[in-house]
Amino acid sequence: MKSLLMGNEAIAWGALHAGVRVVSGYPGTPSTEILETIAREAQHRPEIHVEWSVNEKAALEVAAGAACAGARALVTMKQVGLNVASDPLMSLNYIGVKGGLVIAVADDPGPISSQTEQDTRHFGTYAKLAVFDPASPEEAYTMVADAFAYSERYGHPVILRPTTRICHSYASVELLEQTPPEQQPAFQRDNGRWVIFPSLAYRNHIKIENDLLHMAKDFSSYPGNALSGSGTKGIACGGVSYAYTREALLDITAEYKLLKVGTVPFPASLGLDFLNGLDQVLVIEELDPVIELELIALCGQHQLPVKIRGKRSSDMPFAGENTVALIAEQARAFLGVTAKTPPPDREINLTALPARPPVLCAGCPHRGSFFAVKTVIAEHKRKAVFSGDIGCYTLGNAPPLDMVDTCLCMGAGITMAQGINRAEPDTLNFAFIGDSTFFHTGIPGLINAVYNQANIIVIILDNFTTAMTGNQAHPGMGRSATGATVQKVSIVDMVKAIGVQDVARANPFDLPSAKAAVKGMLDKTGTRVIIFEAPCIMVQRGEKRCEINPQRCTACGLCVKRLGCPALSRSTASATIDPVLCTGCGLCKALCPLNAIS
Repeated sequence: MKSLLMGNEAIAWGALHAGVRVVSGYPGTPSTEILETIAREAQHRPEIHVEWSVNEKAALEVAAGAACAGARALVTMKQVGLNVASDPLMSLNYIGVKGGLVIAVADDPGPISSQTEQDTRHFGTYAKLAVFDPASPEEAYTMVADAFAYSERYGHPVILRPTTRICHSYASVELLEQTPPEQQPAFQRDNGRWVIFPSLAYRNHIKIENDLLHMAKDFSSYPGNALSGSGTKGIACGGVSYAYTREALLDITAEYKLLKVGTVPFPASLGLDFLNGLDQVLVIEELDPVIELELIALCGQHQLPVKIRGKRSSDMPFAGENTVALIAEQARAFLGVTAKTPPPDREINLTALPARPPVLCAGCPHRGSFFAVKTVIAEHKRKAVFSGDIGCYTLGNAPPLDMVDTCLCMGAGITMAQGINRAEPDTLNFAFIGDSTFFHTGIPGLINAVYNQANIIVIILDNFTTAMTGNQAHPGMGRSATGATVQKVSIVDMVKAIGVQDVARANPFDLPSAKAAVKGMLDKTGTRVIIFEAPCIMVQRGEKRCEINPQRCTACGLCVKRLGCPALSRSTASATIDPVLCTGCGLCKALCPLNAIS
């Protein structure tokens, strides 16, 4: 049976049809829909456990426990989430797994929605793990089952590395029958296997290296790696770049060899077959020169006079996504053929499109939180530094709010504020963090602040959801990944339990009370916390709308210039409010000195 699926949906169904029993993860674009798809199906299949874990480290450890007990387990995250999960990952490979464990790590070339462009293939090599790199949604579907099989065959976790265009493109996927589990999961006590003592790590390190050599041999005949064509020039590619290359060179009659690499470890035997008889090779891949370096090493090891061109020779760009147009230009020049002019219906003049910088949504409660703090600091003429974090509220760094001075990684806003305060004690230090991020990695930072007597003000922006990645559940919502009602973890109780003495709560849409909450913390010392509580508009959208009274409005533009709300604009005669975008939050009404907004 064929079904039109998004790449992430294909991965999810690949896991379901491979008999996955435990699925955990943390939401992060471009990976989020994998777990969401399985969660919808798990509502009707009680044998499958699905959870949004508090962070990627916890998610991997949950899955590791399930895999050690013999269940097939899947973990989902984005590439920077793997940094959080790296501690258990590096040790897990040394004790191994019993049931198949697949770690789906979605890379984000561009980057489109991430801090970095890191290449998970390097992480796989560093952690001594196999990596499957699909070239299409269809291949992503089949690779999931293959990854589970390899994980169980060798007793190690395996990484699946889809990139953004694989995750979010659609394809007609041939769905297979579900593979029933060979045996019921059952943990077998064996402290000589599951407890990572140094002597065990030493023995297993030797096994890991031998397993990698055997995997490389296996992968030379794996269908995800392929060799075609003939000639003295070759093109090597992997992931979505293989699909792009096939499209870019569809009408080319010139002779060339084409190597498709879909795995780590590198299939050396297949690579040697590819290099045999070649003079030059162009390597096309996202993001780092992983395939390129493997081919260079093979040429050196076997003394092959083949020139390898790619990122290291500046023939291909080091950063950003590959495109069909880019590959067509580089590959055709490499092969010495005339560039094909694309038909008019496929031409897109990107320079003619208007710029659309990211901005907080109309009615976003974070706008009110930032504005309240900014207004109070301006009134008191105090120097302040505002440390931000990962989430929608990172957009608070843009004008006119200009309220995020630092942003490093999940949870770092609270700890960076502490460091800045130690370096400059007389400055007010604010740390902004969202509710989901607070549960993810904000709690240890807050404990650190209390324990080490940091003099900072932490602003927790509680909009009742994990907004940036699509409103997934978190522990403070009282709802699980499958929609079940569960125990709600109170942020207020958590903050007080940590030992914070000064805690305030306010609605950021109530500007006077929000400002009062900030003012009440300025002259206090130690670690103070303000929790701004109001729902994301995707959770609860107001029924009312704000309107301009043109008789009172003088078109001063104060509401537009100070709030930056996309629902507000200004003409020569009056400010205007877009009734489609407006949510009736009332911030502009509270700001207007002429009472021209109702």
